[in-house]
Amino acid sequence: MRQTQDKYEAVQESKWVRIVLILFSVAFLGIFLVLPLGIVFEHAFSEGLRAYWRAITDPLTLSAVQLTLIASLSAVACNALFGIALAWLVTHFRFRGRQLLMTMMDIPLAVSPVVAGMVFVLLLGRYGWLGPWLEAWNVQVIFATPGIILCTVFVTVPFVARELIPMMEERGPQEEEAAFVLGASGWQTLRLVTLPAIKWALLYGLVLCNARAMGEFGAVSVVSGHIRGLTNTLPLHIEILYNEYEFAAAFAVSSLLALLALATLGIKRIIELRQQRTTEREDLGSV
Repeated sequence: MRQTQDKYEAVQESKWVRIVLILFSVAFLGIFLVLPLGIVFEHAFSEGLRAYWRAITDPLTLSAVQLTLIASLSAVACNALFGIALAWLVTHFRFRGRQLLMTMMDIPLAVSPVVAGMVFVLLLGRYGWLGPWLEAWNVQVIFATPGIILCTVFVTVPFVARELIPMMEERGPQEEEAAFVLGASGWQTLRLVTLPAIKWALLYGLVLCNARAMGEFGAVSVVSGHIRGLTNTLPLHIEILYNEYEFAAAFAVSSLLALLALATLGIKRIIELRQQRTTEREDLGSV
């Protein structure tokens, strides 16, 4: 009891340390996050509301928004399926090469996105390994939407699985095994037992995946060809506007990307709060 009290008093005596750390954290976040975001919106409206509206409703901007959404939603859908399957595999089975598989999952985090884009060009480009075969079937991947989707899926592979694996490891396979014993099929077990239990972790991973997909630049830049109105996502469109000295338009389009990011953060926070409340109710129920 005395040791606990001494520890509590020691924590109370570090008030100035906490104040300094809080002030440092707030200043750091304000300078490096809030201030740049405010500058983006300030420059976006620097030429007036009419110029801002003209920039964000330009057909090229709308085409970039559409392609960004297509690539992001495709990445979210693919990684949802892959993440659930991989998490189920590595948490329910023990097999040779399991650790290697989990390590390979993190390759997109270790490899530069530009390198990933170059790999797809060497593999699927006109002069790549599969290029002649794709050309014979009149299938274009590089400098087209499929290549952008592939790169976006590649760079977002770890996010969903990395959220699901720890939770499914902690839960264990007991509930699924009980469902199988009671006669449930694999699909029924997944739909009625597994998914309800991991829904918050799954949603959290999908939000992170979507945020990463919307902002992807390096890999997409390599495979897109920068064809205006066809293969430009929002980050690529912003780069072109900035390089052409259309600064107000570039910041206006950047504000769209910033708003999407803020909306993603809002959704992420809501999911965290819902997950916390669900955990608290489960803990109270177990008591």
